[in-house]
Amino acid sequence: MLRLLFFLCFSVTVLVSAATARAGALEGIVTTPANQPVNGAMVTVFSPSRLRKETVFTNGNGRYLIDVSFGGELTVRARAPSFADQTQTLTLGSNDRRTLDLQVGPFESKLDRSNALPASAHLTSLPWHDAMERQPFIAQCNYCHQIGNPLTRGKRSVNSWRKSIQRMEGYMAIVTDAQVERFSKVLATGFDGPPIDIVQTYDASPALARAKIEEWLVGDGMSFIHDAAVGEDGKLYGVDEGHDVVWVLDRETAEVDEIPLPDSELPVGGLFSGAALPIGIFTGKHGPHSLVQAEDGRFWITNALSATLMGFNPQTKEFEVIEIGEGALYPHTIRIDNEGIVWFTIAVSNQLGRFDPQTKELEVLQLPHNGFWRWATDTFFPTLLEYAARTPRGNKHIELSPHKVLDGIEYQDLFNLPYGIDINPKDGGVWYAKVWADKIGHVDPETLKITEYDTPLKGPRRLRFDADGILWIPSFDESALLRFDPATAEFKIYPLPTLSPDEYETPYALNVQRATGDVWITSNMSDRILRFIPREERFVSYPSPTRVTWLRDLAFTDDGKVCSSSSNLPAYAIEDGVPSFICLDPEGGAKDRAKQGHPH
Repeated sequence: MLRLLFFLCFSVTVLVSAATARAGALEGIVTTPANQPVNGAMVTVFSPSRLRKETVFTNGNGRYLIDVSFGGELTVRARAPSFADQTQTLTLGSNDRRTLDLQVGPFESKLDRSNALPASAHLTSLPWHDAMERQPFIAQCNYCHQIGNPLTRGKRSVNSWRKSIQRMEGYMAIVTDAQVERFSKVLATGFDGPPIDIVQTYDASPALARAKIEEWLVGDGMSFIHDAAVGEDGKLYGVDEGHDVVWVLDRETAEVDEIPLPDSELPVGGLFSGAALPIGIFTGKHGPHSLVQAEDGRFWITNALSATLMGFNPQTKEFEVIEIGEGALYPHTIRIDNEGIVWFTIAVSNQLGRFDPQTKELEVLQLPHNGFWRWATDTFFPTLLEYAARTPRGNKHIELSPHKVLDGIEYQDLFNLPYGIDINPKDGGVWYAKVWADKIGHVDPETLKITEYDTPLKGPRRLRFDADGILWIPSFDESALLRFDPATAEFKIYPLPTLSPDEYETPYALNVQRATGDVWITSNMSDRILRFIPREERFVSYPSPTRVTWLRDLAFTDDGKVCSSSSNLPAYAIEDGVPSFICLDPEGGAKDRAKQGHPH
């Protein structure tokens, strides 16, 4: 009921705001108390409902100019590293052009300064013995949310942390009993309450001053908008794994449509109903995870919890449900090849799906098992989950897992976890990543022959091809970008830039802007998006104006914006309390200046 009331109020507010929107422009300078200009400061304008916000960055002279898409009683905030926010309100009417200078100042206390640091900084306080001990923690405890944000870094006892980790095991955190104890002690010791004192170095490059970020809040505090896609109509489509909903955003009017998926005979939680939190906070049965649009306009959606493939017509809002069968568990990332064939990974059961929308033929490919225990998991885990469902949210599948009853068996011994997938534009080859087995694989689309390669770093996740057939891979566990040439089978490693020496990143996904060749990477522990320019082998960092920004799949608009969904789990840990659609235009700030007759 609360979620329904929130959505009704949200919808009315957005419609009224869209109907009365009055565009204007703001310009000014951001300075310190010593009257020094601040380079790279974020100037964010909030709509009257605070459901929309737009952000630009100051240049080397501390100046900004933003062409605002909405009018009325607005809130303007200046935010810069090492300084406290400054916020002002003003009224902006149609075609108004206002000057607003802002001055950021010192924090009132060391605690305030510490609280303004991103999760990546707070993670440096965790007393790991070495990177090897830390690596399973990154793989198993960072994969769907930040650790170190305000919700997850409070002072707690070892027993309290132990209970939290045990709940996370219900959502496939594969940790041994010894690791549960060690992780609990490290978290209780590291997040012990006092403020931290970390000096971070932000890259306020000239490119940053040219950029603009737009955000639209959608859903509620329990929404889990896993992936977003840009439709051929220019709208943003997001699938809410927590609520079995497709969210549709019209970026021009800011109107949001909520389209529920058809009901299922499965219980809440679907095939994973025997798992505890966070599945327990979901209200859905299908768990839509990833989506892709075909040439005929239909979207194809992987439903992780119900193990179904779903077609969605955005014009008629009708759905088609296709049972995958074959012991499939957790359909994950989905792509379409040049022949219109739909390919998708099936993570937990180590499979790949191939679906022909014309003939309705669905084929499930069993991927290489890579060892006895992985074979046992691939074969018997569906039966184990079925047994666990007899005790809803009881985590019986965890209690009976080999990593709990046998010594020396860890997540990398039990699961392959095929995750990301993409199609080589040069030859149509299908490539996937096994995030826990540390492999990438190739499927010949004609013969269905499978070849796998070991990756030099751990945690290959959601990979993508560039226009030249080079495969780019994020190494989630080791904070790096991998370049792989299928012709030579050679890898090249690019460590990701961090804000201080002891920090690490968790690059969940990336995508390649085919026109420019630039690789865009999620940098989720530090609330940033990274851009890698291959021809220069150089990174550009774009800070997010929202604390606790956790981005998923990346997609591009026709005019060069990179868009995603910000969907930390749970969403109420995000600074705004709910998820959002977010689009970064690398030239948006420059466009605003040109529109107002300003030089770049």
